[in-house]
Amino acid sequence: MHEEICYASATQLAKQIRTKALSPVEVVKAHLERIEAVNPKINAVVIFAEDALEKAKTAEQAVTRGDDLGPLHGVPYTLKDCVETAGLRTTQGSKLFEDFVSQRDATVYTRLREAGGILLGKTNMPEFALWWETDNLVFGPTNNPWDLERTPGGSSGGEAAAIASGLSPLGVGTDLGGSIRQPASFCGLVGLKPTLGRVPYTGIQPQTLLRAMHAGPLARTVEDIALGLSIMAGTDGLDIYSPPVPVPNYTVLNDPLPRLKVGWSSTGGIIVEKEIQDVVKKAAEALAGLGLEVEPIEIPGLKEKDAGRISTVIYLTEGGLHLSTVISGRESELTDLLRTRYVDSPPREFHEYLQSALEWEALRQEVAEYFTRYDLFLCPTVPMPAFPRGQTGFNIEGQPLLAR
Repeated sequence: MHEEICYASATQLAKQIRTKALSPVEVVKAHLERIEAVNPKINAVVIFAEDALEKAKTAEQAVTRGDDLGPLHGVPYTLKDCVETAGLRTTQGSKLFEDFVSQRDATVYTRLREAGGILLGKTNMPEFALWWETDNLVFGPTNNPWDLERTPGGSSGGEAAAIASGLSPLGVGTDLGGSIRQPASFCGLVGLKPTLGRVPYTGIQPQTLLRAMHAGPLARTVEDIALGLSIMAGTDGLDIYSPPVPVPNYTVLNDPLPRLKVGWSSTGGIIVEKEIQDVVKKAAEALAGLGLEVEPIEIPGLKEKDAGRISTVIYLTEGGLHLSTVISGRESELTDLLRTRYVDSPPREFHEYLQSALEWEALRQEVAEYFTRYDLFLCPTVPMPAFPRGQTGFNIEGQPLLAR
């Protein structure tokens, strides 16, 4: 019975709690017991919300009284360890913040709590969310639940591993250059990087590169992604990149499915391993089978402008500038990776940074023009499947190292 509960979707759990088929206490207990049994093997949940069971009892009382219930009432969830929660540690996977306890709540946490969700704990991440493999000097590595010798990815790797192994039905990750999407791919989940500002970034660390930082849900089903996004989305008046635009109910499906026009590429303009290309091709065929208009297409700029190089220059330059004030005098407490990338590496020349910024804007324009002709672009999430832990699939500059 516990496994059935722990692998039920958040949407299913919310419905069963509302109809009294399950109690919040029963659901939270099942997840806590699974965390106790499974988490030592994968090291996904690293900070625990000690009041989860008490909150479940309070939630159960509300059901018994017949109170109005939020869309996530009594449903447990987890947060990446860079989402601030008052009274609970937020370490960002760094020795520099190992004992940091925030005095504020991130907007996404407030919204999930007000929707009735019950926080189980926080999940592991690479230091400052700046790498593709989840490991740090505070909590150590996280293992992929499908193969303990492989990584769940990064930087939301702990979140993905927790959800994939039934420790949590729903979670919040962050994404700059793939930090939700890559772990979702490596762990067999659904992960969404929403439009910039659709989910406010208020109270999420590190506060750098904010014009490119996104928060979004991870789950085992598309339905749960829709539920999570409906709860978290919308301006909070604090995030300057989050405009006051209406938030639709993402859980309402269009029937019949609109005849969308889809362009697809098995590579997305970069070198991609064959098994990944085959999956993309199957996805294109599946969409065509649903009646969508599907055709192969390439966006030339993705290859010609070398999007990976452009983003790496910008991320390392701006990230290094932000981190310089945070790590000054404590460089020895950083991981070797962070020291190599942000301390020991020579600073980027201004003209290289400026040229990359201009190329980034030109590429954005080209992608925007593509979407005047197509509704969707189907392409690989990552260039390879999950790689062995400690044998990173990317070089120090963040470029993929393909096995075949």
